[in-house]
Amino acid sequence: MTRALVFPGQGSQAVGMGKALYDAFPAAKAVFDQIDEALGEKLSDVIFDGPEDQLTLTANTQPALMAVSLAAFAVLSERGFDLASQAAYVAGHSLGEYSALAAAGTFSVGDAAKLLRIRGSAMQAAVPVGEGAMAALLGLDWDTAAAVAAEAAQGEVCTPANDNVDGQVVISGAKAAVERAAELAKEKGAKRAIMLAVSAPFHCALMQPAADAMAEALAGATMNAPVVPLIANVTATPTTDPDEIRKLLVEQVTGTVRWRESVLKMVELGVDQMVEVGAGKVLSGLVRRNPDIEGANVGTPDEIEAFLAAL
Repeated sequence: MTRALVFPGQGSQAVGMGKALYDAFPAAKAVFDQIDEALGEKLSDVIFDGPEDQLTLTANTQPALMAVSLAAFAVLSERGFDLASQAAYVAGHSLGEYSALAAAGTFSVGDAAKLLRIRGSAMQAAVPVGEGAMAALLGLDWDTAAAVAAEAAQGEVCTPANDNVDGQVVISGAKAAVERAAELAKEKGAKRAIMLAVSAPFHCALMQPAADAMAEALAGATMNAPVVPLIANVTATPTTDPDEIRKLLVEQVTGTVRWRESVLKMVELGVDQMVEVGAGKVLSGLVRRNPDIEGANVGTPDEIEAFLAAL
């Protein structure tokens, strides 16, 4: 079996996530403690106990989701799972790319947490609340969704942000333009166009101030080559070059998350099992639609035991 480990992005968070890992496994507790120390605050308290409005602040959500992913991964590693020999690739959805890279040894846990705190804060600050929006267009193919966004822009920013799976494209940009696109999408045959409850318009040109902040932060970051190739969000191709990864992580802030193409690339490269490491089941849910690849989850003690037993 050829395996890829994938790491979830924003939208997978829930108050209480990771608490069972923290309670059951010293290796998981150590990861949460490391992240608390790196950030100089008890983010773990917010993760485990909320309040939800604190957890859903982008500056908290991003390192929090990474904490759960890396806690689960630490337990796997302690129990004998060896990434270099038992997986062929890693990938992550948006912020999940940092989780993937930390698991693969490119970043330390503490550095990844600090980078995601900077990223989350910069993305939140890039656009005043209420001026940007995102919408999920369901039932349109990529080309149609991109054309809808372009037509609705009318001089404002409105572009595809996430190409998640066939028939699910998320668009991002100026609020009025995204609202126009949502209406136009229905005229073009979309089954639904759903305005998303997000705090900022991620993965579009309005995020350029955040991309600039990440360019500065990543320029000073210590980066090693990952032990297995990363399938990068913005290219949907594998890379192990730290300098290229640094550049792609900056491009990712304003660029489209090409998740559908990333999954297709993994299938083309022979991957037949995709293991989602961390909170929720968003990515394994998307992969269910692809008959060529099996999905699995590793986010709770029971899921860890089941995964290890099946190896």
